[in-house]
Amino acid sequence: MLRTAVIGLGPIGNRHATLYRENDLAELVGVCDIDASRAEAARETHTAPMFTDASTMLRELKPDVVSICTGGEEYGSDHFAPTMQALDAGCHVLGEKPISNNIDEAEQMVAKAREQGVCYGINLNHRFTPAARLARQWQIEGRLGELLFINVSMWIKNPRESSPWFHIKALHPHTIDIMRHFAGDIERVHCFATQAPGRSIWSTATFNLKFKNGTVGTLIGSYDIQRGHPMERCEVAGTDGRFVIDDMWREATLYPAGDMVKLVHTDPVFGGFGERGGFENTFRTRIHTFLQQITDGTAPDEIEASGADGLAAQKVLDAAVRSVQTGDAIDV
Repeated sequence: MLRTAVIGLGPIGNRHATLYRENDLAELVGVCDIDASRAEAARETHTAPMFTDASTMLRELKPDVVSICTGGEEYGSDHFAPTMQALDAGCHVLGEKPISNNIDEAEQMVAKAREQGVCYGINLNHRFTPAARLARQWQIEGRLGELLFINVSMWIKNPRESSPWFHIKALHPHTIDIMRHFAGDIERVHCFATQAPGRSIWSTATFNLKFKNGTVGTLIGSYDIQRGHPMERCEVAGTDGRFVIDDMWREATLYPAGDMVKLVHTDPVFGGFGERGGFENTFRTRIHTFLQQITDGTAPDEIEASGADGLAAQKVLDAAVRSVQTGDAIDV
């Protein structure tokens, strides 16, 4: 059983702690937050020792696995220090997205994990749902043929205002990771963005993407649309067919070319925010996969949704920001 701990105890960190507690592969041994009141609340909720200093917790508890659920500007500016501390302590680390809002720091985090020989994953949880797994299997089986295009959209009402790039950097690690998961590395980005009425950030954006294998793609994202309706869609098409994944990865549909019979997989457990358990289950499947891969002795460079994947996604988003600033298509 893996000894687990959580650093950063907002809603997401508490979700990690809950899911470690319920997982047969894990034992939650500690919780940590620099805010003593949040640490104390987590101690009471999870009946685990609390700390307000990460280095002390790491030294005293020596956990095997640490979740880094800190936030900061664009949800990513506070990840660097505790991640480096946990990696230096020899822990496997599961970090929240984005890996960092600073590319240099993200590169250091990935390099440190490689140097330490430990597993480093990012909570890019959308690729781990049953619908996403099945769609990937269809692709591996050759049911799409040669890949042609991928279109993704994701929207969620988030009224927060921080940096001008908050929406692009904080929401779209998920969507870029899914696009890379199905279509490979991205080499060029052209991004347009707009501010919805009353917003001071670039709150809605569209991305045109060119992939290294020749595939083309589009991404539309927004922090301006009320949740409660379907909020996410992915369409991947090739010469022999296409699939569509709808509504927080609730349903996957395969459309074979030249065949009017389609194949549909529906899993209401993985519905959108309005359905009981849907959002939390994306965390549950991702965290379990990370624990299982560590338990099975998976090599660090074979971890799914790795730190390297998180870094690759953030480099695409950094290029998108520069595209908005310059009006140009930017090489990644």
